[in-house]
Amino acid sequence: MQVVSLMATAVGHLVTGETMQMSTSREQRRSMEYYLQKTYYKTASLISNSCKAVAILAGHTAEVSVLAYEYGRNLGLAFQLIDDVLDFTGTSASLGKGSLSDIRHGIITAPMLYAMEEFPQLQDVVDQGFDNPANVEIALDYLQKSRGIERTKELAQEHVNLAVKAIEALPDSDDEDVLISRRALIDITQRVITRTK
Repeated sequence: MQVVSLMATAVGHLVTGETMQMSTSREQRRSMEYYLQKTYYKTASLISNSCKAVAILAGHTAEVSVLAYEYGRNLGLAFQLIDDVLDFTGTSASLGKGSLSDIRHGIITAPMLYAMEEFPQLQDVVDQGFDNPANVEIALDYLQKSRGIERTKELAQEHVNLAVKAIEALPDSDDEDVLISRRALIDITQRVITRTK
């Protein structure tokens, strides 16, 4: 029942995240806190609750279940942060979606939020929306001048580091299969941070 509850929570969070993305106020669109909460709901909740569910199904302690949750939460946030970077830096062929898809749909992500911190005048452009292609070009120009992409990658790396810490905090084991699995979980974090699509 606990696992069913976790999966129901993840589905509920997904709906909440989509709703948050579709109906944001001006202040919310400018808020990193709001963006990260939406990102947790849309991406990281499913991963974190799935990791916790696996730990519970395997009969692990509450402490291990919490570490599994923390691993998944931080892995999911890092994954989405890198996805948001790739929306600006990737190609449409590698992403499987049009490059600049988010901004063209009026979705403001971490790179643009960081750019707005550096260049407050960008907020007016964001408030006007991106129906006008000239606004997209202006926003991209500010983004290019800013450290938005780099800061987003740095934040993703912070979450990867927290995910690795969660794995390293698991109880000691000499079992070779356990050690191989833990190394694989850490390797996944590196793949998330270095992926190009």
